[in-house]
Amino acid sequence: MEARRILVAGSGGIAAYKLPEVVRALVQAGHDVRCALTPEATRFVSPLVLQALTQSPVRHALFDPSEESQIDHISLADWAELVVVAPATANVLAKLAHGLADDLVTAVLLATRARILVAPAMNVNMWEHPATRENVERLRGRGVAFAGPEAGELACGWVGQGRMAEPLDIAAAAELELGAESLAGARVVVTAAGTREAIDDVRSLTNRSSGRMGFEIAGEAARRGAEVVLVAGPTPLSTPAGVERLDVESALEMRDAVLREAETAQIIVKAAAVADFRPAAAVHGKIKKENLAPDTGMTLELVRNPDILAELCASKGDRVVVGFAAESEELIPAAQRKLARKGCDLIVANDVSRADAGFDVDTNAVSFVWPGGEVEELPLLSKRDVASRLLDRIEALRAKRRAGSGEGRV
Repeated sequence: MEARRILVAGSGGIAAYKLPEVVRALVQAGHDVRCALTPEATRFVSPLVLQALTQSPVRHALFDPSEESQIDHISLADWAELVVVAPATANVLAKLAHGLADDLVTAVLLATRARILVAPAMNVNMWEHPATRENVERLRGRGVAFAGPEAGELACGWVGQGRMAEPLDIAAAAELELGAESLAGARVVVTAAGTREAIDDVRSLTNRSSGRMGFEIAGEAARRGAEVVLVAGPTPLSTPAGVERLDVESALEMRDAVLREAETAQIIVKAAAVADFRPAAAVHGKIKKENLAPDTGMTLELVRNPDILAELCASKGDRVVVGFAAESEELIPAAQRKLARKGCDLIVANDVSRADAGFDVDTNAVSFVWPGGEVEELPLLSKRDVASRLLDRIEALRAKRRAGSGEGRV
């Protein structure tokens, strides 16, 4: 995403100690970040820390004599493309809902025309109080976006909803709010991670796919305004902001979910590492080795799993369908053969034998293999950058089809 102007505003809750991590994540993403604090917030986080992270002065006084040439809260309000309030206490939510402005942060919130994202943090009873619920609904009705709160252990000792969302999740929600609208109105289905095929109730056949590539694609599509459904095999990865996630385990479960969701999708990206085979019959309970003959092995009968990508392509119609080819040798020829067999619009080929571009790493080196024989090789990139370039190609392909220019590389 191109650099955007983000004002991060902190209020006086204990969760303000996480504020530097929110700022750090946005700065590392390349955004121009400035900070404003309520007087109470300065009790929990030092303005000097935030100034060091942003390389910009941190404002915390409504009437700042050092800003003689401009009205500070108006200049900040006009500068920002997005205002992120983290933490957003019950007090700040109430002021924002009712248009009160008695400190720098609330004055900025009342004056700005930028989008507003709040990350609530408070005691569970405060969050569930009817007054807070009314304020939240009023703010949602005005278009204010929310990140969290989450359920968990709170600083006050209570356990329940009211915990501020994690800094990386807040940063992801901020980028979602600032995302482009190039895929607005499109429904995108993405698959990710490996599948797990049961041998018995304890053991399974699986693979090393972490799902990171598919998760990055889903997140990038959401940032571009699409309605995104992510069908994910077993993985500990967090769901990208703005994405609906469906968790499955086996290839058969993934097939059912994908075919169901594909009916209303315009774009399908099959990035999951689906098992080609599964045990013919899973054993109920655990296979005990003492029940086997000593010093002998065990024969496991496998049957072929359905080819989800081929099924999708057989009835893809106007949908854009993209497949992945994870290979360890003859990368491009193998991907071209797969493209011919499946009939999809594009194959993304990657060499999983590479230590820097295979499984469970943050980088990838892929080639886009197109019908007609064109091959576009990309250098080693972060998986997020690969996702961005892939979505660029998908958008261009859709535009080309709407213009009636046919198929092929775009």
